[in-house]
Parts: sequence; structure tokens; C-alpha cells
Amino acid sequence: MKKRTKNSYISSYKRKKRIMQLAKGKQGGKKRRKELLKALWKRLPKAGIWVFQIVIVCLLAFVLVYYFGQRVSTVGDSMRPVLQNKDVVLVNRMVYNVSVPKRGDVIVFKPKGNENSHYYMKRIVGLPGETVEIIENNVYINGKKLKEDYQVTDIDDVGIVHEKMQLSKEEYFVLGDNRKNSEDSRDADVGNVKKEYIYGKAWMVISFTRQFGWIR
Repeated sequence: MKKRTKNSYISSYKRKKRIMQLAKGKQGGKKRRKELLKALWKRLPKAGIWVFQIVIVCLLAFVLVYYFGQRVSTVGDSMRPVLQNKDVVLVNRMVYNVSVPKRGDVIVFKPKGNENSHYYMKRIVGLPGETVEIIENNVYINGKKLKEDYQVTDIDDVGIVHEKMQLSKEEYFVLGDNRKNSEDSRDADVGNVKKEYIYGKAWMVISFTRQFGWIR
């Protein structure tokens, strides 16, 4: 039987010590990995809340832009002095989903729903079911003179409204404020505006002109 020398004992001891160190290292690594996983698991709810908040913000931004921030450029001066040619206007597309158009609203629409036409901006004068008549520069609704608290010009041409006009349950009679230079419900090519043709309500001018601000 071969005798073990002192050096062999030392070598054996070093190997055992190394093995124990490696074992401890592995155990320590496992422990660190477990601690890391626990830390990540604790942070998951916070990360989920953060992601949820980002999604909500993006969704709100989309809704705000889509329903309140659609931009349309004014064509012509039919709505002077409230709007001028090339004014950029924000359109509220949601308002008429929860309410009905009101007299005095400045609406954005395409005449007769013609998709090839540019957007028109006119003021609602007559509401569904009412009768409209123009006599000596004045508008009469259901036989009563319309009181308007916004600036308008005289009506030189009554167009197709040469006698009392009855609006259907889905029609609105619209006029431009600058009635000497406006294509509106007096013109056969425009006519009365059905609710389904209304794109939305013009509510703010964002081009930097003297009209910048809310539309009254």
C-alpha cells in the first residue's frame, strides 16, 4: 500500500477547500438570483401601473385630438368678421353625439354630403321642423323676426327662399354672417343641411390672426 506524503495531504485539502468554496459560490449565486427575482416580482405592480398610465395618457391624447382637435381651414370670407379666409379652426366632433345642434352654432359640413367638396362653415339659423322666411333683410322663424346678437350684413339675395320654407325633422337652415358674400342654404347647391352631413362644431381659431380664440 502506497503511503500518502505530506504534499498529497496538502493537495487533497486544497481540492476539498476549493470544492467547498465552489459549492458555497453556487449556493450564494442561487441566493442572489432568488433575491433578484423577488425584487423584480415586487416591482412588477409598479411597472404595470406605469404602463397602464402611459396607455391612458395616449388614449386621452388620441380622443382629445380626434374629437376636439381636428383642424379645418376656412375657405372664403362668408363668416366675416368671426372668421376670415384661411383661418385654421378646431372642430368639436363629439358635441353633437351627446346634444343637438343649436341656433347660433357655427357648424362645419359638406353640402349635401359631397365628399369631393371642401368643408363649409356657416351659422345655424333655422332648426328642424321650423319655417324660415326672409323679408326685407330680416330672417323670420315661425313667423317671428329672428334676433341675432352677432354681426351680420344685409341680405341682398334671398336665393331659393323667395317664400316661406318648411324644414324637415333632420334639416338645418344655415347662413354665413357675411350674407352679401356667402354660399349657404339660400343656394340650391348647398340647401338645407341634414344632421348626418354635419362634421362638427367650429369652436376655436388657432391661426395667429386677430380672430385667434373662441368662436362666438
